[in-house]
Parts: sequence; C-alpha cells; structure tokens
Amino acid sequence: MKSIKSYAIIASLVFITASCVENSSKYKALISQRDSLEHVKQALDSNYNQTLVVLNDIENGFSEINQNETQMKLNLKGVEGSKSNMREVIGAQMKAIKDGIEQNKAKIAELRKLAAKRGKANNMLTQTINRLQNEINLKGLQIDSLQTELEKKNIKINELNTTVDVQSKNIAEQQNVLEQQKSTIKTQEENINTVWYCIASSKRLKESKIISGGGLFQAKKVMSNEFDKSIFTQGDMRNITSIPTNRKSIKIISIHPQNSYKLTTDPDKRITIEITNPSKFWSISKYLVVQI
Repeated sequence: MKSIKSYAIIASLVFITASCVENSSKYKALISQRDSLEHVKQALDSNYNQTLVVLNDIENGFSEINQNETQMKLNLKGVEGSKSNMREVIGAQMKAIKDGIEQNKAKIAELRKLAAKRGKANNMLTQTINRLQNEINLKGLQIDSLQTELEKKNIKINELNTTVDVQSKNIAEQQNVLEQQKSTIKTQEENINTVWYCIASSKRLKESKIISGGGLFQAKKVMSNEFDKSIFTQGDMRNITSIPTNRKSIKIISIHPQNSYKLTTDPDKRITIEITNPSKFWSISKYLVVQI
C-alpha cells in the first residue's frame, strides 16, 4: 500500500513539474524561437531551390551559346561563294547567340536578387555569380569580334528575314522554360503547405502505428517509427481554418503551439478545432493526430 501511495505522489510531482515548465516564460520563449526558426528555414529552402533553378538555366544558356558559336564559326569558313541561304543561317545563329547572352545577363541579375534575399550570401555563391558575370562579359567581347567579321563578309543580322519556323521554335522553347519554372515553383509551394490530419480512436491509432507505448511512467510515442499514412487526410494549410471532430471529447496527441488554435463546441457540444494561426499551428509538425 505504501508503495502505491509513493508511486502516486511521484506521478503527481512529475505532472506538476511538467505543467510548470510548459507555463514558464523561458519555455514559451523557446517555443516562439523554434517557430521563428522554422519559418526562416522554409523561406531559405524555397530561396535555395529557386537559386538552383536559375543556376541551371544560366548553365544551359551558356551551353546553347557555345554550340551556336561553334557551328557559326564552321559555317563562316565556307561562306565565301556560297548560296544566300548559308548567309541567312549564319545571321540567324548570330542573332540566337546575342539573344542568349541577353537572357543570361537577365538571369545573372535575378541570381543577384536571390542572393540578396538570403541576407549575407555565402562565399561560394558570391564567387559563382562573379564567375558567371566575367564569363558573360568575355563572351560579349568575343561576339563583338565575330560581329566585325560578319560585317566584312556582308552578313547583316538586322537585314535578315528569320523564317517563321525558327521564330516559332525559339518562342516555343522560351515558353517551355517559363512553364517549367512555374511548375517548379508551384510544386515547391504545394510541398511547403501540404499537411495531414487524422481523427481516430486510441485502438485505431495503435493499429496504424501512429501511437505506441503509454502507461503510468511511460509517455506515449507519436509516429516514432513507420506508420500507416493512409489513415490521414491530406490538405493545404492555407485552406484549412477549422476541423470538425463530431465528438464531445477529444485529445490532441501531436504537438502544436497552444496559442495557434482553440476548441469550440456547437449546440450539441461537438468539438471543432479552430486554427487561428495556420503557419504557427503547423510549424512544429505537419501531422495533426486527434484521439477520440
């Protein structure tokens, strides 16, 4: 009997101590700091992915410029005495090179803006931007030299009538690049804002390996191992403002900041979870587990 009383006293002390910690100003400050760091992390992840996309576009741009330049130099060697269509091809290649250079200049400027958003850009990214800028400057000088050679051979870009096929191809390629970038950004946003929630009994949660353990001196573990994801409903945190439980008694098992939601009841005393601050509510966990 004494042993049982001792266990009860210890359990009460543990509960009181945990409650005091959760209500302390230091604990709340740490939670707030963690929430802020999570938001910063999400912003950095998005910025990092955008930076990779722009870098990839720039490298592809240089590749196309170099290919057009190499082919144009080969065509220049045999342009003397050739038919007029060869001169048109060379002119079209020069125009494509110049367009590529202008596009890469715009991309490098975009890369600088992304670097500025990161605050203090790391040395490697700064060096990469400077290298790309030097490459584009050097390429510009090389193309100016080729332009002089074209003029000597009476090949004038401004007087060329680019064929409809070439124009259509360039427009289609540019449109394709824009669509890919839009798709990438959309996917990133969807991944960042995707959340999951489930409302189930303790038995169902255990069967799905959502929770495990539990007891007088053993806390329940939530999703500590592989679990059945099919039990969850997927949603977008930007669109979820309330989650009806249709129950008069619930227990939120997952961890979410207390000042980011509230519990309301309808006339039949059925509980609804009202999310007052979505970004804060899902900052600790993208999974909401409600035991009924």
